[in-house]
Parts: sequence; structure tokens; C-alpha cells
Amino acid sequence: MDLFEYQAHELFSRHGVPVQPALIADDPAAARSAARRLGGAAVIKAQVKAGGRGKAGGVKFAADPDEARAHAAAILGMTIKGHRVHRVLLARPAEIEAEFYVSYLLDRTTRNFLAIASAEGGMDIEEIAATRPEALARIPVDAEEGVTAAKAGEIVRAAGLPEAAVPALVALWRVFVAEDALLVEVNPLVRTTAGRIVALDGKVTLDDNAGFLHPDHAAYAGAGEAAEGDPLEAAARAKGLNYVKLDGTVGVIGNGAGLVMSTLDVVARCGAAPANFLDIGGGASARIMAESLRIVLGDPGVRSVLVNVFGGITACDAVADGIVQALSEVEVTKPLVVRLDGNNAAAGRAILAAAAHPLVTQLDTMDGAAQRAAELATAAQGGR
Repeated sequence: MDLFEYQAHELFSRHGVPVQPALIADDPAAARSAARRLGGAAVIKAQVKAGGRGKAGGVKFAADPDEARAHAAAILGMTIKGHRVHRVLLARPAEIEAEFYVSYLLDRTTRNFLAIASAEGGMDIEEIAATRPEALARIPVDAEEGVTAAKAGEIVRAAGLPEAAVPALVALWRVFVAEDALLVEVNPLVRTTAGRIVALDGKVTLDDNAGFLHPDHAAYAGAGEAAEGDPLEAAARAKGLNYVKLDGTVGVIGNGAGLVMSTLDVVARCGAAPANFLDIGGGASARIMAESLRIVLGDPGVRSVLVNVFGGITACDAVADGIVQALSEVEVTKPLVVRLDGNNAAAGRAILAAAAHPLVTQLDTMDGAAQRAAELATAAQGGR
């Protein structure tokens, strides 16, 4: 389950991650009142589960409460990447001296946790990863050790972050573990002119499989999302699928938030835009695959579909069986590119090869599969 920024802000504050004072509002008058309570000036930020809010006009600075009211009136009701804005976050402005990036995620390829950090925060991290991967430090995190002060020190030195960021990195790991998250990301983590380290933004994905351990997480589900939200996302939620609609042409299905996010990056690097984020989690039964394909193919903008699965607890032959059964249940009219790797990958590939579906192509690497899916989407788009 992906959280809104204001929900991530609440979790950060609960676990000792330094944040700016902030309030939420769902109408212009409430925004004006919130700005007054924050001291007058405020940053107004659209609350949607999508990136690119600033470029879309969803982030504005207000010098006083009246300007905050005007900006909120303009932002509320706007649509950003298919997501309607129903709520805004107002945060006290910070005097920024430097911006950084940091995240913790579950890396299913190594069956471990991974810290990613960079001294170049506040920018499009996907663009940095694609053009200058050396600017990103990737540090494995042992599940038993976690992020101690010593480990946080290793991360900040590898990424070129200030040593003063160590306590914030330790606190972010507390969020990751205590809330059973699959992803905790801050972009930007800043150093202010006063020398404070502050998380100015936050992205958190919670593991739905651990929901029974966190009854309070139920309050996050659907919060801030009205009935007029994207119908595909509503349908996916009803089926228990972790799906976020984007604006591209390549549908993406994968297992694990970290792997799916990496797949989105690779698709973009191949010159195409991903149409969605869809994480099937640890299982890939025929039912899950069928429902996933129905959701992704239900997007009229999708021109090809990329299924990228790394077999772990669920072996690739079981995944392949699920795909084959799903193909008999779902009318597939667009090309499907499948990459299977990990546990029982060879057996899974053999099952798909034997099925010989005319619209299914297999490739062995994520880069190769993403490139082929991008080419198919471009060709289909050009032939409209």
C-alpha cells in the first residue's frame, strides 16, 4: 500500500525522523487557516500518489495565508497523472543549503535490504540513475544488523552525505522496520542553513501482508481518495492488487516493489514511458496473474505489457503456470514480454515456450525485455 506524503510525514514524526511542521487541508479556507497556524508562509503541496507534482503545478510557495488560500484553490481539484487532488499538505518553509536523496527498499534479487543514497537530491532520481549511475551509492543492509549508527555512517560516506545525516538515516530505518515497509524514500533530505537535517518529502510503501500486525494501517487505505479516482486503481484495490496508473504505454507487472520500481526505470531508459506500477507481491497464482492482466490491459493507453518476475519463495515454474492459465482466461490483444529469473527459471521458460502463445515473447534479461517491450509499444503507437 502506497501512502500519501502527509501519511509518510506522520510516520516519520512518530519515529523521530526530523520533519518540518505541517498541516493538511481539503478546502481553501482550511489552507488559509493552516498557513496562519504555521506562521504565515507555507509550501502548498498536492497530495497524490504520483511523481512530477512540481512540474504539474502541484507545489507552490505562499508568502502569507491569503496567498496560501489562492494556491490551494488552484491546486485542489486539479489532475496530476490521472490522480485528482482532494487534499493539500501545507509545510513550514525551510532555508535549504543542500539537498540529498536516501531510500531503503526490499531487494528481491538478493533477498536482502538495500540502501540507496545520493548527494544529488531534489532532482529526478530516475534521470540520475539512468544517466549517471555512479552518483547513486547502493549499500546492502543485513536484516539482522539493520541500520545502526555505524551502518548509517557507512551509507553517508559512500554517498557523500554529511555526517550530521546519520541520526536521520537511523530513524528512517526505524520507520522501515517498525511499520513493515517495502520502501521508505526521502527526496529531498536537506541540510538547512542552520545545519539541521530535515526530511522535506516522503514516500512509503507498506507491506499489505503484514497488515494484521498493524491494525492502525487500515486507516491509510483509501484515505484522501474519492470515488471519482481512477477506475482502474479502484478495481485493482478491490482485487487486492498494488496498482498505480501512470501515463505511459508499457504496462508493467512484477513481484516486489523494488523490482517493479527498477523495471519502471529501465523501461524509461529504453525510450518508453511505463503505463503503471503493478506489484503482485510474493505470489503469482493464475488468479492473481489473470486479474493483473485484466487491469493492465484495461488501460487503453497500454501498447505492450512487460512481466518481470524474479522467482524466490514462489518459483518461476509456478509463475509460468499462472501466466499460461491466465492467458486462457483473459483475451490478450497486445504483445506480452516475459522475463523470468531466479528459482526454477529454466523450468518456467520451458512452460511458456511449450504454450507457444503468439503474442508472448520471452527474454532472459530485464534490460532486453524492457527494450523489446518499449520497441513493441512504439511500433504499436506509430501504427494507430
